[in-house]
Amino acid sequence: MKKLILGIAVMSSAIAFAQTTPTTTSNSSMGMSDVRFGIKAGMNVSSITNDAGLEDQGSKIGFNAGVFATIPVAESFSIQPEVLYTQYGDKYDQVILGNRYSFARNLDYIAVPVMFQYNFIPNFYLEAGPEFGFLVSAKNKTKNETNNNTITESDNYKDSLNTFNFGIGIGAGYYFTDNIGVTARYVAGVTDLAKDRPANRDAIRNNVFQVGLAYKF
Repeated sequence: MKKLILGIAVMSSAIAFAQTTPTTTSNSSMGMSDVRFGIKAGMNVSSITNDAGLEDQGSKIGFNAGVFATIPVAESFSIQPEVLYTQYGDKYDQVILGNRYSFARNLDYIAVPVMFQYNFIPNFYLEAGPEFGFLVSAKNKTKNETNNNTITESDNYKDSLNTFNFGIGIGAGYYFTDNIGVTARYVAGVTDLAKDRPANRDAIRNNVFQVGLAYKF
């Protein structure tokens, strides 16, 4: 809970900073524009990586959605803090007695990315920065895909995992208009998912590729 409050405080501080940022009139000599707020949503393709073999489990499709603020700090440079609800995890299939089963691990987070963006041209940017994640739900699901029948769905076991997740993101975005754009980002996890990892066992980490749409007001 303390880490969640810290993440919200980071976002609140960024928004407070945005509200005190000078407008276009005072920034015109630097080529800077107004702070922009927006909403975004998109698709996640997530997996969980094991350090030993650097091999991913099967990927799982999920979604992300939330709000952001784009804060100019210098000509061509901006900081973009976000608050997102985002779905991580992994999935793999296995054939048993002629039936195909899917096994999915569903990990839902409130994520607070803080992206540092560089605009090559006004409507195209590259970005990189940290992402702070706070686990809100962890459930496993087993489904018989042959019969389209869910067999088991576990209770929420998030207390057995690390609540805090830290990752590093890199990405890009392109705005077709002043308001509407497309985004792409890859976030590589740094922290171990397990809360109590045995000494001789390898850490496992979240990884996700995200694509989506953004709308600036």
